[in-house]
Amino acid sequence: MENRFYLPHPLLQDSIHCIMPVHAIFDTPDPATPCFYPPTPQNSLFLYLRDPISAQLDPSLDFLPQPRAVIVGPQTNPVYLLLHQEHLAIRIGFHPSGLYRLLGMPLHELVDKSFDATDFFGRPLRMLVDQLQHCNGFDEMVHLVESFLLDQLVHQKVLLPFDHAMQALLRSGGNCSIDQIASLACLSNRQFERVCKERIGLSPKYFARLIRFSRAYRMHEEEPEVTWTTIAHSVGYFDQTHLIRDFREFTHQSPRGIEKEINQAPLKMQRDLRL
Repeated sequence: MENRFYLPHPLLQDSIHCIMPVHAIFDTPDPATPCFYPPTPQNSLFLYLRDPISAQLDPSLDFLPQPRAVIVGPQTNPVYLLLHQEHLAIRIGFHPSGLYRLLGMPLHELVDKSFDATDFFGRPLRMLVDQLQHCNGFDEMVHLVESFLLDQLVHQKVLLPFDHAMQALLRSGGNCSIDQIASLACLSNRQFERVCKERIGLSPKYFARLIRFSRAYRMHEEEPEVTWTTIAHSVGYFDQTHLIRDFREFTHQSPRGIEKEINQAPLKMQRDLRL
């Protein structure tokens, strides 16, 4: 597998955290086991450029083919992704509230939902996806993606102190007090809660829990030999009981149970995820 982390154009950096192309070719025509993808605190726009993927949002439902361009709103539940022989994709990762600023719609309406991004961006995005499939290398791809995103800046909502405050919460690993973050946002706690639901889609405390959980999960994907007790303390959990609580919340399994999912997956989807 090859992937690369790109900082976006300077004019995009107050709303977009990264642009990450990934390319993987599997030995078999279709990997036998789906990839587990738990919630993360980062909203994304995914562009799938080779073999399509399918997603299962609930274990009781079938896998559904996904569009070439998918906007993923705030996640609170895990999904399974079924990859095919050649996986070539670009993930555009947003800063907290970056997706809200781009779309201009309340993110609480998008919780645990995804939709075809061409329904929102129309012909320019369809043209981008077509052009990307004929690129020679990641650098050319990222240049085209940046050009598309720069064209969208004219529609982007204004940056607020709230947005800087939520980035501070993310950088803290979810370990800043909500009172402190609300103060950084220049809002009362009640105002902060309301704005958070609109621009993030989740309550501040829930979002902080999601940040902490995501750090723990990604640490395990990166360093599977590290004990869960060590991970719990490293990311700021009071004890392992609180870690287990959040794993059951966001993966519907215990940390031990999730190890099997990670080991069987043909691709570790979040090992190289940067937030």
